[in-house]
Amino acid sequence: MSDLENIPALMADIGARARAASAALGFASAQEKQAALMGAGDAVWARRDEIIAANLKDMAFGREKGLSPAMQDRLMLDEARIGAIVEGLRAVAGQPDPVGQVTEAWDGPSGIHIQRVRTPLGVIGVIYESRPNVTADAGALCLKAGNAVILRGGSESFHSSGVIHACLQDGLRAAGLPEDAIQRVPTRDRAAVSEMLTMVDDIDVIVPRGGKGLVGLVQREARVPVFAHLEGIVHIYIDKDADLQKTLQVVTNAKTRRTGVCGAAECLLIHRDVAASIGQQVIDALMAAGVEVHAGAGLNGSLAAGDDDWGKEFLDMVIAAKVVDDVDGAIAHIRQYGSNHTDAIMTENDATAARFFERLDSAILMRNTSTQFADGGEFGMGAEIGIATGKMHARGPVGAMQLTSFKYLVTSDGLTRP
Repeated sequence: MSDLENIPALMADIGARARAASAALGFASAQEKQAALMGAGDAVWARRDEIIAANLKDMAFGREKGLSPAMQDRLMLDEARIGAIVEGLRAVAGQPDPVGQVTEAWDGPSGIHIQRVRTPLGVIGVIYESRPNVTADAGALCLKAGNAVILRGGSESFHSSGVIHACLQDGLRAAGLPEDAIQRVPTRDRAAVSEMLTMVDDIDVIVPRGGKGLVGLVQREARVPVFAHLEGIVHIYIDKDADLQKTLQVVTNAKTRRTGVCGAAECLLIHRDVAASIGQQVIDALMAAGVEVHAGAGLNGSLAAGDDDWGKEFLDMVIAAKVVDDVDGAIAHIRQYGSNHTDAIMTENDATAARFFERLDSAILMRNTSTQFADGGEFGMGAEIGIATGKMHARGPVGAMQLTSFKYLVTSDGLTRP
């Protein structure tokens, strides 16, 4: 039986090699990690024709599977998007190295000196769907934080991810770091995912990045701790004090710039007082841009909204719209149907914005800003491994710093405890 047929043996070998690599990577210098990432970026650009050829195979596979246009857009790579991958690798390379940073220091009453210092998590397993650029982002961020990583990409991006992974290993080799620091599961077999979720001796945390089905599966079955990246059920509330021009441009961008990303707006909530004015003008503008608007009572859209339109991640040129009484009505709706990912308010009223920010607990809250900015790169992190919607350890965009833990370093001049 080959390794690809014996999935438990394959994953046990990958896990053992990742654990060994993480021990060496934990004390790799900032310069070595930076060199590996810069080398990976150079390799991606040098091999861009190879990546595009591999991506054409993935696009054909996606069409055969019946992927929606939005999901095919997530999968597609062209030279511009490959250039963005290169820039992302270089941006992560240029970030401050989090490992060894002293986050706090103090003296205890006994005279001991205590430092809290950032340290790698160890081995991270990343399970993701469709988007091949996640291969580069996840590999780069884990490496920057001194972690080994096991990447299990979606079946749709199998070929593209394979070449991008090879480029990451080119960078590791050139920098003299262990190639096993960034490994990729070399099979589409879903049994590999099940194995990853139980590898408690070799994987320290699992990061799922994908739709509700994937994240739910991981949360149900994982014995390894999980950083949940839930779906982006993103709301924009249009307040009675919203500015028309700002609202038109922000909402249109939030919905149409890229419909397949988790920061794309999925539901409009409109204050009753402006439903017939600003609200309807925004809906008309969206429909003119090709968006199908599922409109609730009091609004004219493409279709009438049904109960199943609330709390739905369309990931397409579709949006739901609903009239609410006021900001508290919007807050109540978001609490019921949101995913704690990203929600926004359009208003010129400071007090209303403050109430929205105070009474909602989404990982990201925005005011008069396109929700397409819900992205680690836009937050200055270089890239992101996902947007965590839980509250333990990491929340919001997960960059290199969020992929570290900490340890305490205690020193004294021979103190003993009475």
